[in-house]
Amino acid sequence: MKRHPVHTLFPLLAAILLAGPSCLRQPAEEGSWQSLFNGTDLQGWEVKIAGLPPGEDPLETFRVEDGILKVCYDGYEHFGDRFGHLFYHRSFSHYILRVEYRFTGEQVPGGPAWAFRNNGIMFHAQAPATMALHQHFPISVEAQMLGGSGEGERPTGSVCTPGTRVSVGGRPVEAHCFSSDGPTLHGDDWVLMELVVLGDSLVHHIVQGDTVLTYGRLRYSGPMLREYPAYAPLEGQALRSGHIALQAESHPTEFRRIEIRELPQR
Repeated sequence: MKRHPVHTLFPLLAAILLAGPSCLRQPAEEGSWQSLFNGTDLQGWEVKIAGLPPGEDPLETFRVEDGILKVCYDGYEHFGDRFGHLFYHRSFSHYILRVEYRFTGEQVPGGPAWAFRNNGIMFHAQAPATMALHQHFPISVEAQMLGGSGEGERPTGSVCTPGTRVSVGGRPVEAHCFSSDGPTLHGDDWVLMELVVLGDSLVHHIVQGDTVLTYGRLRYSGPMLREYPAYAPLEGQALRSGHIALQAESHPTEFRRIEIRELPQR
């Protein structure tokens, strides 16, 4: 299904209109941009590495250096399926999120081939304290970041759905991932990704100012839920809110801006 990219202004206006007249009555100071990353340390964030309890990251996979939040593997000899996530401490439902990121260096030995220059923003995610010890990914929706290999097509801004399901064009997506119309971005340049998230109803993925994917009807769904009894009863229920998390999937990644603007709910 081909979608025509448009400028960032369109999804922002769409978010305001879909939020209803109450949004237009909000004082100007409401909904201001707030930084989730202070540029100094990981205050407000909690790490969860597969195989370790929440809060433990002895190899400093996530760290802050020179004002940059980094996903690093210099302490690893082998990846060993140690998928990691860094969770912001509170949940969100309706908002615009913008993140600047880039891929750097080489993938750690043992990282899966599909994880080459691969990272993502997990949103509406379960809390780290609720994850199983060896759970690789939180139940969430992922706005996927991909970097090009130097040749061929590898569009960024797709959606993946661990323990969830979304609908594109009104039709449920059965596959785990659905490809965007995003560009293939080679090299190590900084990339701006923005998300417009309106609860369970509507999500826009925006890459470098162009909307590359739109979907809605976010639901708990899939075999992953059956692996975790506490979540199995949620099958088919709406997924309206949750934590924001950055991934660590075996390729070094840097983040220099993580900002959110909350939107009023209908």
